[in-house]
Amino acid sequence: MNIIVCAKDVVDASEMKIDSNTNKPILEGISKKISDIDKNAIEEAIKIKEKHGGKITAITVGTPDSKERIKELLAMGADEGVLIPYPEKYDYHIVSKLLAEAIKKINEYDIIICGEASTDFFSGQIGPKIAGLLNISQITYAFNLNVEKDKIIGERNMGENSVTTESSYPVLVTVTKEINEPRLPSLMEILGAANKPIHEWNADSLLNDTNTKIETIDIKGISMERKNIVFKDNIDDSVTKLVDSLSKDGVLG
Repeated sequence: MNIIVCAKDVVDASEMKIDSNTNKPILEGISKKISDIDKNAIEEAIKIKEKHGGKITAITVGTPDSKERIKELLAMGADEGVLIPYPEKYDYHIVSKLLAEAIKKINEYDIIICGEASTDFFSGQIGPKIAGLLNISQITYAFNLNVEKDKIIGERNMGENSVTTESSYPVLVTVTKEINEPRLPSLMEILGAANKPIHEWNADSLLNDTNTKIETIDIKGISMERKNIVFKDNIDDSVTKLVDSLSKDGVLG
């Protein structure tokens, strides 16, 4: 199996704070990491390789220092990495095209695995866009995969229902975080990752047209205003009033 995993380098949302004056996220000085669900994608790729053999290539469109995060994917079990530095202007459309063109350049692949969405913007657009650009089948929101020699069967999370989908190769799969528990690489695996190749492909060499289609107008934090209601009666009366208040607000059924 030749497997390609598309992973995104994101800021660590757990460290993010909101500026109380501007209501905008403070992004400076925040550490970065591979998006959590993309680690589920690489873990699933490793499980497939352990069963069927093959090669795993991890691709990231990111900043020059994203190489450090790609090394983590190599330590987990990917065989090589590809970094495509962001062009001057980019959006979901450009990133999807860059990934698709990089996959065409790799040429030989059976399965492309992406996280269902990145943990920063959670648009869920990249995987399906890549499948469309490559004109291949796709299985989205997979929480379980059964990979066989000539086909792949995925159980898909559709909210209240699950749908089982079967596809031949090549195919693109987006996975949910429920599909597995990503492994932690050992010290020897971390050290060994330094000997695995990371290729850097310039965006201009992959795309002639880098005109964006989407413009981000603004990013703001969500207002979380509190009512600041304090019940000062005895405990029984306070509990009764609290339950009544929560019921009126629709918090309790």
